[in-house]
Amino acid sequence: MMVVSVVVAAVNGEFYAIPAFLASAVLTAGIGTLFTRRYRDADPPKKREAMVTAATAWGVTGILGGLPFLFIAWTIQVDPYPVWANTPPMDGTTAVFLHPLDALFESMSGFTGTGLTVATVEEQLPRSLHWWRSLIEWVGGVGVIVLTVAILRRSGGGGGSYTLYESEARSEKIHPSIVTTVQEIWKIFVGLTLGSILLFLLAGMPLWDAINHGMTGIATGGFSVHADSIGHYDSPLIEYAVVPVMVAGSIAFPIHYLIFNGEVRNFYADLQTRWVFLWFGVGSLALTGLLLADGQYATIEETFRTGLFQFVSATSNTGFGTATVGAGTEKAWDTSATLLTCLGMLTGGAAGSTVSGLKLIRVVTLVRGTAWQVRDVFQPRSAVRYLQLGDRRLSEQQAQREYTEATVVFVLWLLFLAIGVGVLLRVLSPAYPLEYVIFDVMSAQSNVGLDSGITGADMPRAAKGMLILNMWVGRLEIIPVAVLLGAVFQRLNLYR
Repeated sequence: MMVVSVVVAAVNGEFYAIPAFLASAVLTAGIGTLFTRRYRDADPPKKREAMVTAATAWGVTGILGGLPFLFIAWTIQVDPYPVWANTPPMDGTTAVFLHPLDALFESMSGFTGTGLTVATVEEQLPRSLHWWRSLIEWVGGVGVIVLTVAILRRSGGGGGSYTLYESEARSEKIHPSIVTTVQEIWKIFVGLTLGSILLFLLAGMPLWDAINHGMTGIATGGFSVHADSIGHYDSPLIEYAVVPVMVAGSIAFPIHYLIFNGEVRNFYADLQTRWVFLWFGVGSLALTGLLLADGQYATIEETFRTGLFQFVSATSNTGFGTATVGAGTEKAWDTSATLLTCLGMLTGGAAGSTVSGLKLIRVVTLVRGTAWQVRDVFQPRSAVRYLQLGDRRLSEQQAQREYTEATVVFVLWLLFLAIGVGVLLRVLSPAYPLEYVIFDVMSAQSNVGLDSGITGADMPRAAKGMLILNMWVGRLEIIPVAVLLGAVFQRLNLYR
């Protein structure tokens, strides 16, 4: 990825950035080669090892992905090259990345598909960093390990590949072979990306903007080349054009595969896809109603467009923005609209897509599973019980297993969310409203990218570190991180 970015820097005449990308690539390749040789004869990972690998790999990837931000910022600061390298003067936005923690924040936000940024004015960033931010979100949208499995494993790869694939919070299979499944996912993803870029061009977006927003939109990442995100264009046509791209990113890849092969009925026949459209529609109308009651926007159409765009952006975990939710200590939206958007961020879209959050299938499992557990009280002990989830009819044992898993993830999700909110309340000014603190932590942990004016370069270091942890935990859906922490505690004998 870093070597490819050298070409982008050269094409845009940013020759000063080339050594930074090359140095990052050499360092990353050196670390990778070292560990490859050290563990060449390792056995295929079992489930526990795969989860530890996934959690660790995502953390290390976030660190290494921050190198181009750090090296380019220091290159501009030191300016060691002659005039032909086109080194620009240092600006306040790029200067943020002189600090390693800010470089790590931007990288982790990108790879996890979050889109929260410490860059104050994105227009001031070099194009090579625009590209790097978009590329890491694009790859992170499908998954770092998914990309690794696609490249490094031959077709028909063994159980180790599938175990790693599962550890990245995925379980869907398009083909019996997991490697073939991953390759199919990438074909679909590339096709959707090209379609998104074309749609944005037709809507009037400039080519460079369309490329970057096409990549980050379909990846439901949300990084933009403008400080005002999609609101920069002040174009209803572009805003409406972005909505279907965000929805497409919220639909599972196996459903895209079936639809592309002519089985269009899956738009409504598939349980998760049906709920994507239902929840996006109901939530958008509810948010529109709240904004309309507040009377903040000039017309009904503008209110509806804002409600539709912001709810879909939040629930698809994309994080593109067209409206100001808040300015840190000054409220733009009232509490009810803010918390409804938080609810959308929490649920997310379909499992097997590029979104994070709890995933709609878990929400459905929790709701129906709870009702199923309550009905059990009134059933005779000899009754044979099933739980119907879409086309799946789960036996009592299967239902208990899936309900337990959904409950554990939900509880751990709320636990990490509460920790994040607690830390931010401790280190931030008391002037920040509680709902805005919840909003930004929820945005980080659900990998959304919308903010209420709290997240930025001026945040305390403890707040940045906490949000980095929330982004990492949210992308891996809690369990691998919990397994990693358990393994560390066990190795250090902390359970005694």
